[in-house]
Amino acid sequence: MSANDLSLDRIARAATVIDRRFRDTPQYTDPLLSAALDRPVLVKVETANPLRSFKGRGAEFLVHELPGRPTIVCASSGNFGQGIAYAGRSRGLPVHVFSTRTANPVKLARLRALDAAVTLVDGDGHDAKQAARDHARQHPGTVFAEDGSEPAIAEGAGTIAVELLRTETPDTVVLPVGDGSLIAGVARWVKHAAPTTRVVGVGVTGAPALADSLRAGRVVAGGPVDTIAEGIAIRVPVPRSVERLRGLVDEMVLVEDADLLGAMRLIADTLGILVEPAGAAGIAAIARHGLGERPATVLTGANPRPELARAALA
Repeated sequence: MSANDLSLDRIARAATVIDRRFRDTPQYTDPLLSAALDRPVLVKVETANPLRSFKGRGAEFLVHELPGRPTIVCASSGNFGQGIAYAGRSRGLPVHVFSTRTANPVKLARLRALDAAVTLVDGDGHDAKQAARDHARQHPGTVFAEDGSEPAIAEGAGTIAVELLRTETPDTVVLPVGDGSLIAGVARWVKHAAPTTRVVGVGVTGAPALADSLRAGRVVAGGPVDTIAEGIAIRVPVPRSVERLRGLVDEMVLVEDADLLGAMRLIADTLGILVEPAGAAGIAAIARHGLGERPATVLTGANPRPELARAALA
């Protein structure tokens, strides 16, 4: 396994076949945000679509490439499951999403609105993933789709980089890292099209397992996660993702929950967009660590829990 299991040709093709509602999203440099961060920051907004997150890109490409007409099973804290549910429904394919009993109720409601069957399990996201995998093994005609593992998901997410580099070449691209599909796909294209651009991943101190794994060069399972950023709250990283990212990511940094809330407020004040904590991680990292002279980042999701939305706007 290496970065080369992601195909540049397939990323380019994904940019032509995924649902147009997820493509060609806004990207711009806002003067107020840039002044607050003391540097021009190119922002790509991945929240103005039917899912309010970037996950539709990878899910669309994965489902587009599936042979036959299987039932698709996955585990998700919400946004990835929405992507699979949306892509499955548009093609008449059943989708079954496993999540946790403590999952974001906003995301669970949106999953059900997209006609996904939803099973809630005790424990955390890793437990939900194991339940989904077991269910797929026990039911013929089902396919288990694992975010972070399937190349097509990362290749679909890589279309963000195709669009990002059409207008500018930032010196640094800063991205939140959960299961790793987003940063893997984007970095694969960036390393080809803009090889001097650094790619920096962002994790959170309450769930540092992915950063620890990249540092160790192997999967390092973490303890119980403790963060408001459910989209990047990974306790057990995906082995294939760790191997990919070792060859693609130049640096991993961590931020605190307080940094994420501050970034959510800053984005709301300057851009008028209410994002979820993981969606603000790139801005939080630029603010905390001063990354790049001309950085770019992605607002990855806008499905915050109600109490966090109120806190960000307070």
